[in-house]
Amino acid sequence: MEFSWLTTFITAAELGNFRKTAEQLYISQPSVTVHMKLLEKELGVELFLREGKRVKLTEEGRKFLLHAKRVMKAYEEGLEDLNAYTQGYSTKFSIAISPLIADTILPYVLKTYLDQHPEVEIEVKILESVKIEEAVWKEEVDIGLSCLPSNHEQLVSELLYNDRVIFVAPHDGRDEETAPPYDEEEILTSSYLLTHNHPGYWDSLSRVIKRLYPSVRMMKVSQVHITKRFIAEGLGVSFLPISTVRRELLEGRLVEIPCQHIPLPDAATYAIMKYEHTNQQEFLRYLSTFRI
Repeated sequence: MEFSWLTTFITAAELGNFRKTAEQLYISQPSVTVHMKLLEKELGVELFLREGKRVKLTEEGRKFLLHAKRVMKAYEEGLEDLNAYTQGYSTKFSIAISPLIADTILPYVLKTYLDQHPEVEIEVKILESVKIEEAVWKEEVDIGLSCLPSNHEQLVSELLYNDRVIFVAPHDGRDEETAPPYDEEEILTSSYLLTHNHPGYWDSLSRVIKRLYPSVRMMKVSQVHITKRFIAEGLGVSFLPISTVRRELLEGRLVEIPCQHIPLPDAATYAIMKYEHTNQQEFLRYLSTFRI
């Protein structure tokens, strides 16, 4: 049995048309027909029913499709591993990362780690924190770096570090040494409060703020980078992890507002795993040494 037959079979099963299959695989339509006849002869069953220009799977074809996909996946993974080995990689693992974490220290950590461990190949997937636990459980990734802990009893959830949350507003250009101090209540009640840009602390924080300042107007903005843009444009203010706004503070685009009455939370980063393998543990220990 040829792998090219399986590729043709899977593609034809998905497209339901031999002509489109030929176009997608850059082969002739007679080649598609030959591949299918050879595969059917090899298996001793009919895989397709012809209905005019279209084809559909027989009952045997539907059953074999599941096996064909598993075989091709194993074949492709084997090629990937072999290719990685020939490039000098001896270890590979995949990480799911929330957009917020990916936008802070992680690029620097990955670069320095890979510089020190050239034998390691890392695959990165960007997922929202609420989806990372499921990806780890289904073994789509080896490690999840999430803003939320895992509640799954068969997964390991480890706190890596806490990030201080601060109150930020657009810089108004005033001289902070001679100007009167910022007033927490005035800023909150004269601007939109941009909320829910982090999945971990906003539900409880917004309740506290509403209790202290009932007239505050709130606007949900789901992404930190959009929140920062809105603040810089004067649309509102927010409470954000300091690691996400450090550059904007240094460049003078945003300013930190001291809080006298609102207890500020921490933004946690968790590692979620199904299996505690040595290489993943080493990477997490390396990551935990970087302080925000």
